[in-house]
Amino acid sequence: MTDALMWDQLVTLHGRVEHELSKALQRRHGIGLSEFRALCRLSHADEGELRMQELSDLIGLNQSSVSRLVARLESQGLTRRALCPRDRRGVYTVITEEGRAVQEKAAPTYHGVLSESLDAAASDTRVAALVTALRAEP
Repeated sequence: MTDALMWDQLVTLHGRVEHELSKALQRRHGIGLSEFRALCRLSHADEGELRMQELSDLIGLNQSSVSRLVARLESQGLTRRALCPRDRRGVYTVITEEGRAVQEKAAPTYHGVLSESLDAAASDTRVAALVTALRAEP
């Protein structure tokens, strides 16, 4: 398989799975996929906080998009901002207890829909080999 063909399959699979995850999280929990991913990263971070740039790197969004994302999470009471005590220019986003509760409640939906989407994709000849490779034990 050429690199281009493999990449096309990955993009197709990624788009399909992302769409299903987004739809389910929005419908069942009222949050978007990026919000869920940010809450996951924050819930696993030391003291539940990350610098904005760290969060940006971890969830694959640019700085401007992460700023808007964090503003949405703050407006819902799921995160709050904090200044770095050593460097007042450093801004952290911190998950709240409400944010942890939303993340914990949405996690089974995320994992279930992810598995269902990959199961469905495994029967599609256009991406089946990729799904098989991704699910192979190392």
